[in-house]
Amino acid sequence: MNNEPEQITLIDEDGNEILYNELFTFESPTYNRSYILMYPASDEGNESINIEAYALPAGTDASDPDAPVDGDLEPIEDDQEWEMVQETLNTFLEPNE
Repeated sequence: MNNEPEQITLIDEDGNEILYNELFTFESPTYNRSYILMYPASDEGNESINIEAYALPAGTDASDPDAPVDGDLEPIEDDQEWEMVQETLNTFLEPNE
């Protein structure tokens, strides 16, 4: 079994390619969108990492890890939507009880 995270390459505003590790993806029926949470691969093993969240392009199936992402990742700009994403991340990061 492969425990390596899925990796995604993003291009920043200066044209530099940055490799990210996927933390997880999820769907929100409330917003009818799918989301990806990821962190720079260069942060792997650091005590703290910078987790970034984006909405996946419409039509991307977050439940299928092999589904291609066709289009640009979308920033999350709505405050209520952002709170939902943060709550999902906090649930994911909570230790199992």
